[in-house]
Amino acid sequence: MADNIGIPVKTLIIGSGPAGYSAALYAARANLEPVVLTGMTLGGQVSLTHLVENYPGFPDGISGQEMVDAFQMHAERFGAKTVYDVATDIDFSTVPFHVKTYGEEYLADTLILTTGATPRHLDVHGEVEFTGRGVSYCATCDGHFFQGKDVVVVGGGDSALEEGLFLTRFAKSVTIIHRRDELRAGPLLQKRAFSNPKMKFIWDTVVTEIVGDEIVRSVKLHNRVTGEDCDMETEGVFIFIGHLPTTDLYDGKLEMDEKGYLVVDRYMQTNVPGVFAAGEVADSHFRQVVTSAGMGAAAAMQAIRFLEELSE
Repeated sequence: MADNIGIPVKTLIIGSGPAGYSAALYAARANLEPVVLTGMTLGGQVSLTHLVENYPGFPDGISGQEMVDAFQMHAERFGAKTVYDVATDIDFSTVPFHVKTYGEEYLADTLILTTGATPRHLDVHGEVEFTGRGVSYCATCDGHFFQGKDVVVVGGGDSALEEGLFLTRFAKSVTIIHRRDELRAGPLLQKRAFSNPKMKFIWDTVVTEIVGDEIVRSVKLHNRVTGEDCDMETEGVFIFIGHLPTTDLYDGKLEMDEKGYLVVDRYMQTNVPGVFAAGEVADSHFRQVVTSAGMGAAAAMQAIRFLEELSE
């Protein structure tokens, strides 16, 4: 990267989810004029969520997209700037930090990394081949394509049940396939799922292959307890088995844990001074909108103090 060519920015935020825009709000109110690089999806994972029911202040719930729109509007009201671009390379060895995107290069005095996480794959035959042709990782995005069809949902956590329940609006039936004999989702979601007449459950079972022609036609299943193998007809496979942190940009440059999440201290500081991280890119435990927003606010507050100390 060039040493002196680029757009100077006091605080550059990479990622536009709850952590990113919470950081942008706090940085903007401190007159840091933060720039938010949206990444491939404005709002990150929450923008694809049909209904968020556990964010304080919204007793009736709020759609993920409405929440993202409100976050963005709030931060921009105080001077944050949203740039629809993707960071492609970062040089953490120079100050200011050099960040290259598809469209520009930025020289950032501080960085707040909020690149979140991406869906984990099954890594079985047919998954890649039929993605977009029956295999999906987003019920909110693709549910309407499965009107009146039988679909399966792989997973047993909150996301699997939330997305499965959403799919019952369209699908004829939704079968949850879970590798264990009990769900990991919260009690309220479990109650809703078990009481929904369109939802069925297959326990102790994994998908070993996704089969089809032009579209998905069936899945091959293996029962982990009995050892039995069988085929199940289906026209849709929705996969919700967790997420992997989006940290490719930082590989070999910043400290990560054994799972690939960025390591931060209690002040959201990475091992490089002036570089902070917040949200699911640095959180493998809570992974909630409210905790990501709190981490983003904390990261911005520390970035503000970092810059203040530099100027003293």
